[in-house]
Amino acid sequence: MPSSTDIETALHTARALILADLTARGAAEAAVVSMVEDAVTHRRWWLEQWPDGTEFVLGLLAQDVQDALLEAYGRWPLCTACAAEGDPHALSVEPELGPEPHWVCGKEGLVVAPVGQLS
Repeated sequence: MPSSTDIETALHTARALILADLTARGAAEAAVVSMVEDAVTHRRWWLEQWPDGTEFVLGLLAQDVQDALLEAYGRWPLCTACAAEGDPHALSVEPELGPEPHWVCGKEGLVVAPVGQLS
């Protein structure tokens, strides 16, 4: 069973990786960083209930931030990798609940980048 130190390490690592993606896509403004902090707080409680979920927290946190941004600002992160015509679309996190999450273009089925490594 992971310790409280393991939980905090997982949360801080996930936070840093999400902030890296937000920065890479020009979305790391103060209000958005506050959304990340709120999501981290929620996931801290979640991990206290299910400590074995540490390997899943990065993908879940990415989805939490993506959902919060959708409600406040619109879709994020937008896909810049595929040649799909039409309206802009957001990348999704896969696996939805699993280790080593990555950003995927759902229209083309392309793996764009691991979470935390958007360019």
